[in-house]
Amino acid sequence: MILSLKNIFTEIGETALFAKKFFKEVFIPPYETKEFLKQCYIIGYKSLPLVAITGFIMGLVLTLQSRPTLVKFGAESWLPGMVALSLIREIAPVITALICAGKISSGIGAELGSMKVTEQIDAMEVSAVNPYNYLVVTRVLACTLMVPILVFFADAIGIIGGYVGINIHGDVNFYRFLTQIIQSLEFLDLFPATIKTFFFGFVIGMIGCYKGFTASNGTESVGQAANSAVVTASLSIFIIDMVAVQITDLFF
Repeated sequence: MILSLKNIFTEIGETALFAKKFFKEVFIPPYETKEFLKQCYIIGYKSLPLVAITGFIMGLVLTLQSRPTLVKFGAESWLPGMVALSLIREIAPVITALICAGKISSGIGAELGSMKVTEQIDAMEVSAVNPYNYLVVTRVLACTLMVPILVFFADAIGIIGGYVGINIHGDVNFYRFLTQIIQSLEFLDLFPATIKTFFFGFVIGMIGCYKGFTASNGTESVGQAANSAVVTASLSIFIIDMVAVQITDLFF
């Protein structure tokens, strides 16, 4: 038990030092703009279909599950606002971040882990290329930028799914549906939910890079790096979300 706790705190400390190096390297040229844009394409654009399907299902299922309870209390008119608030404030950011943790963080961990095992990272150092700047900084920045955009996309698709769910048992005009959503939303509903998605993206990219960059020798370590990246990133997302909710409740 003591050894396990020691390993956990050692891992946290090493990850913190790895992240500290990121904040130093991000401002040091050369800036790998081409690689950064490539990672934005891979992380953002190629994740859109999965995020779209998940977002639509979230909105549809949430609407269908919530409607019977609201109908019992004669509050069916509150359904659009309730679905939108639930999606924007909590469900869409967390579920989208977990999807990205499973798809992106594991992919980064496996990719960098295989490069570590095959000594490609060492070859980059010999070739006078900064591997941390080229491999880590670009991927972490891309994740930090793309995850909030994916969350916005999931919000929009989820609202469309909610509209479809409402019209399964009724006939609601889309303009009226959208008006009810806008009237129910406030700035304080959007601001905290948006801010925490940047932290989600940063953690997803940083943990994936750390696990891959520090993979030990041997091919089995590549799978371990990918698996560990998913588990650690998912747990970190829940912790960040819990802290964000507490801060929001305290100050807003």
